[in-house]
Amino acid sequence: MDALHPRLLVDRFPETFRFYDAVLPALLGAARARGDAAGPYASWDVGGEGVLALFDRAAAPPELAGAQAAAPGTMLVSRVEDVDAAFALCTAHGAAPVAGPTARPAWGPTMRTAHVRAPEGTLWELQAY
Repeated sequence: MDALHPRLLVDRFPETFRFYDAVLPALLGAARARGDAAGPYASWDVGGEGVLALFDRAAAPPELAGAQAAAPGTMLVSRVEDVDAAFALCTAHGAAPVAGPTARPAWGPTMRTAHVRAPEGTLWELQAY
């Protein structure tokens, strides 16, 4: 059972799907559980638990139209083995760089982070510690 996982409502489903389908297996060991680039839904699991789902905003029921605005404070955060490699992988697959790999000793003695924007605009923090 998936206790809680993010579902991103996206406008550019095929492009966003291709990005996550390319990077989630390498970064998190996630396997695609459902869907393909045709949409309107796709999801990825790790160990049978949902970690991310995409839903094409255009396929949402009309009664949700007013509730679909993206939450401005939303950010994905993932622990990865190698921040530099994760940042390179994401940008090679279409993510926009926000902040390159950086040591963050104030957050923890060995913390390193990088930040990218996925093709749909979601901010994603990649971290290793």
